[in-house]
Amino acid sequence: MNTKIIGIILAVLGALALAYGSFTYVKSVDKAKVGPFEFSIKNKETVNVPVWAGVGALLVGGILLVVDRKKLA
Repeated sequence: MNTKIIGIILAVLGALALAYGSFTYVKSVDKAKVGPFEFSIKNKETVNVPVWAGVGALLVGGILLVVDRKKLA
């Protein structure tokens, strides 16, 4: 994969991590089927993204965008 594309992806993900700080998803825990009825329990999980991870991804993405790979080799 091209380093410019990876740099763009990392920079965007780092900016999103800094802007939002966390994301939430729904996790299905238990399922039960009794005759024609189905029961399920869904938990709402929140994942906090550390600030250092967002800053790191943004910096690495920026470095990959600026540095030319051919000059390094």
